[in-house]
Amino acid sequence: MRKSLLAAATAAVACLALTACQSDNDSGAKSPTTQAPTPPPTDAPGNAGTDPSPGAVAQALGEPSRTVGANTVGILEITPMTVVYLKDAGGQTSKYGTFAVVTMDEKSLSANPAAETALAKGGGWYWIAPNGTLIAEGMGNAARVALGKYQHTGAIEPDTHQLRAKVFDLTPAQAKGGRLIYTDGTDSADRWSMPAKDTGPQVADVKAELNH
Repeated sequence: MRKSLLAAATAAVACLALTACQSDNDSGAKSPTTQAPTPPPTDAPGNAGTDPSPGAVAQALGEPSRTVGANTVGILEITPMTVVYLKDAGGQTSKYGTFAVVTMDEKSLSANPAAETALAKGGGWYWIAPNGTLIAEGMGNAARVALGKYQHTGAIEPDTHQLRAKVFDLTPAQAKGGRLIYTDGTDSADRWSMPAKDTGPQVADVKAELNH
């Protein structure tokens, strides 16, 4: 389903820019790789269960993925850029031992504004610990972390992009690398491998924004 929606939206955008619209079946989207995790019922590390598709292929940090927006409206291209591990960040101390802060560049590629699918709608962001445990963004003290210029939410307007960040409150064992998973508006998921140490072009900037 996601591939069809991506193809249709990409073709519609091309028609706006060209006098003649030609068919293009290559949308740049990948086939769905996982099932969507179950939203967490309580605030505890690992309360979302375990990885539903442990054998699924993960992209490297820094690689983009095209996803369908919330309510199947719009197309987002999401590129996780940097991961930083901190005990204290943005005025908060990790409840479970370590914050994992992941920055990303998100672009709207369609003629309509596009938004992320929220956890409450069966989508959103999770951290997959090395043992397969799922941790949803915003658990523990993660939702209270002030992110400065990375603190963006809501829909992204067509042909624009935003720098964003997701924060996960993890135990030290859960913070030893893992995977990042995002589920979009078609219940299709993409994964990225997360290094076990600070990695990416924005490490110094993220620490500066978080007063470190």
